[in-house]
Amino acid sequence: MRSVKVYQESWPLHSPFVISRGTRNEAVVVVVEIEQDGIKGVGECTPYPRYGESVESVMAQIMTVVEALESGATREQLQTLLPAGAARNAVDCALWDLDARSQGKPLSALTGVTLPEFVLTAQTVSIGTPEQMASSAAVLCEKGARLLKIKLDDRLITERMVAIRAAVPTATLIVDANESWSSDGLAARCQLLADLGVAMLEQPLPAAEDSQLENFIHPLPICADESCHTRESLAGLTRRYDMVNIKLDKTGGLTEALLLSEAAREQGFEVMLGCMLCTSRAIAAALPLSVAARFADLDGPTWLAVDVEPALNYSTGAIHL
Repeated sequence: MRSVKVYQESWPLHSPFVISRGTRNEAVVVVVEIEQDGIKGVGECTPYPRYGESVESVMAQIMTVVEALESGATREQLQTLLPAGAARNAVDCALWDLDARSQGKPLSALTGVTLPEFVLTAQTVSIGTPEQMASSAAVLCEKGARLLKIKLDDRLITERMVAIRAAVPTATLIVDANESWSSDGLAARCQLLADLGVAMLEQPLPAAEDSQLENFIHPLPICADESCHTRESLAGLTRRYDMVNIKLDKTGGLTEALLLSEAAREQGFEVMLGCMLCTSRAIAAALPLSVAARFADLDGPTWLAVDVEPALNYSTGAIHL
């Protein structure tokens, strides 16, 4: 017989995290613990208001499957018990963790991958004045970052990007607009980014406006984030996007994320691996996907004032495994 615990945690950030939707000062997560035969598996999710989620709604969803989990529900059965989203993610990852610990194996071994000695991760530059963002980028690169993810809204795009590129002329830059742009002027903005050597643009338009990207000729790859949740999303992304950003909180856990990664690559998409603001628990669950990703954006825990114990071993721009 299993026992299940569900609870929330709040983790203060060391500095405000600013994107086009607003400012965050803490990471609020929901944790699921599943214990069986004295062994405990733990999973974590970050409820995301963009997808209609709150701590309360996610915890309520999880409570609907506690009885099934205590009776031995499997990961495969979970896929039909809960929809894709944060709630299923926390439960799914707890079940993976329980299996790994029960078998005395690392999670990567269960998924059939061999992790490298380190994973290169993007470090995020959140929205500020051009001078602030250029300074943040320079400091990150001085500390060792090689890949920077630049958050943008609909303002000062040229000023911010020119200042950043001048400050970090050799860094690999990717840009995330978080759905804040419109199709008007998109071609010119893409050309600006390409001229500045930006490697990829993530989710420039609202997900509901993906049709505007149909056969849109663009000089740099465009990645779907808010537009891509599970394998069912892929059919609508063809001829619109070149890459998909996989996050466990969108797929509803590692089980679907592994299948999405495989299907996306089979259909010609490159893969990016992303995260929400979270602790090292959530990143550890996603690491098996990193071997197939062109870009990994796993810096969520680096924004925390204090991380969970045991924490992953981060340096600026890398996770050392």
